[in-house]
Amino acid sequence: MLSHDDFKQVVRLAPLVSIDLVLRDPSDSILVGRRVNEPARGMLFVPGGVIRKAETLAEAFGRILKAETGLELPFTQARLLGAYDHFYDTNRFGDPSFGTRYVCLGHEVRLTARPELRLDQQHEEFAWLPVPALMNSQEVHENTKAYFRVT
Repeated sequence: MLSHDDFKQVVRLAPLVSIDLVLRDPSDSILVGRRVNEPARGMLFVPGGVIRKAETLAEAFGRILKAETGLELPFTQARLLGAYDHFYDTNRFGDPSFGTRYVCLGHEVRLTARPELRLDQQHEEFAWLPVPALMNSQEVHENTKAYFRVT
């Protein structure tokens, strides 16, 4: 783990590599959580997090999934959606002199039942939204909507 100051330098100087989790329940609704911290504070966003230097993709997937939802699923259940650019004017440190950039690896998991979830310190609430409602909501961040745009 990096110190607070070292991580701030990384965010200021380099893109972060992350995993976002597009979790679909049996009715095809998507899990989103209202973010407590920057970037994207107050917006609905799919769960996700930064990949640590010593982690494999499978390890990062498992850690992020468990930390943000309380769920444990094998990485083999995930389907890579692709790599996405996420740019923000803000950062988690509240420093107005730099933003945050992620190279995000979107992964989709189709669940066989709607699971019981555990909120973490990064979300104040969870919601399951059908894709049309998600796409039409002003509360869902554009970077989450990108996972559902047909190009």
